[in-house]
Amino acid sequence: MSEPKGLEAPRRPAEKLDWAGAPVTVRVPATSANLGPGFDALGLALGLHDVVEARVIPSGLAIEVSGAGEGTAAAEEGHLVIRAMRTAFARLGVQPPGIGLRCVNAIPHGYGLGSSAAAIVAGLLAARALAAEGADLTDGDVLRLATRLEGHPDNVAACLAGGLTIAWTADSGAQAARLAPVPGLAPVLCVPEIPLATEHARGLLPPTVPHADAAANAARAALLIAALTNDPALLMAGTEDLLHQPYRAPAMPATAELISQLRAAGIPAVVSGAGPSVLALTVPGIHPGPEACPPIAEKTGVNWRITPVAVDLYGATVEPPHDRG
Repeated sequence: MSEPKGLEAPRRPAEKLDWAGAPVTVRVPATSANLGPGFDALGLALGLHDVVEARVIPSGLAIEVSGAGEGTAAAEEGHLVIRAMRTAFARLGVQPPGIGLRCVNAIPHGYGLGSSAAAIVAGLLAARALAAEGADLTDGDVLRLATRLEGHPDNVAACLAGGLTIAWTADSGAQAARLAPVPGLAPVLCVPEIPLATEHARGLLPPTVPHADAAANAARAALLIAALTNDPALLMAGTEDLLHQPYRAPAMPATAELISQLRAAGIPAVVSGAGPSVLALTVPGIHPGPEACPPIAEKTGVNWRITPVAVDLYGATVEPPHDRG
């Protein structure tokens, strides 16, 4: 995979290269993007994590993967974490003699939970921590590189910063703002057995939408920010969407049905990212709590894996820590 244009740095002479002598460990959270009306802009970091240990080795690649995506170990240079590392190293103008990688993955692949964003962020941060030149790669650089690799900034922004994020693209590249979610927010993940490719889900979206729908969604997205940061009683109205969920529903009827049933029971529920997972945004005392979700899911006749998760407030972390710009 070629590096993003305009972000490469001149390659430094091999004799001047210096690498961390010990492995670095990067912990990256799952993320749920869109959150209903915030299409390609809003993201929420969740308490489900992949852990990547990376080190410089004398030559070649040594990749181990356990958990979700075990089969990706055979991808070698095509492995997404490796591709992200190569992109970061190219930006710094260096390449290590070899890379050792050990991934312990808990984020399911193909379910709208940000697994590709997590892999990209993990690779970029691991490369930054391993290279002596890593301080040249600022947090803003990492966000922009991650966005170019992922294609959009919503998941990568939340993965990097944690909490609730608003992401957008300016002339200078991807930008993000982090907000603190309201206390008491108790997300619940409902994950079906069969994944759905993000490319397929995006292909279902029309090239244009009615102006009235766009206006309604803009209001709902603004309302959702108020709901998630200040007044969770607004979550039912704030999670209504007209831009993407209705168009994707035919490809994931079970997802659409569960969302309908949860919302009928007073639980704000949305498609997580491109789906097919469902994210319920419960706030006990205001909406039915997490315990209300499994009985509703069971009635759909689909084998959903129901998992209450915390909001991850910290985002991606690196051990040993690396100074950030």
